[in-house]
Amino acid sequence: MRSGGVAAISLKTGEKKWFTPLPGQRPGGAPQGQTAALTVIPGVVFSGGWDGILRAFSTEDGLQIWEVNTAQDYRTVNGVQAHGGSMAAPGPTIVGGRLFVGSGYLFGGGSTPGNVLLAFSAE
Repeated sequence: MRSGGVAAISLKTGEKKWFTPLPGQRPGGAPQGQTAALTVIPGVVFSGGWDGILRAFSTEDGLQIWEVNTAQDYRTVNGVQAHGGSMAAPGPTIVGGRLFVGSGYLFGGGSTPGNVLLAFSAE
């Protein structure tokens, strides 16, 4: 089972500022963990998980402030059937006030495939 967490390290001293463990395997779900890159903006760390959960953590103390399960079916703008899954490739991208994440694009066995690019905004 994959596990782990998100940590903040001081670049100046190497001291661990905080560590937030990811939960264990969810019942009937994919293993936890992350292999996708993290994305950081002022105040927030975004982490796409092997389980399809996109999480946001506070850069101040590591507390989780938001999550969304991307491993589900989606109705798309072009009408193509889409389903999210594991996030194990590039991390989330933020541009123009929106967060973009590929869900289901991955490598390796034991993951959940999918084919969706999601866009989130605060509006």
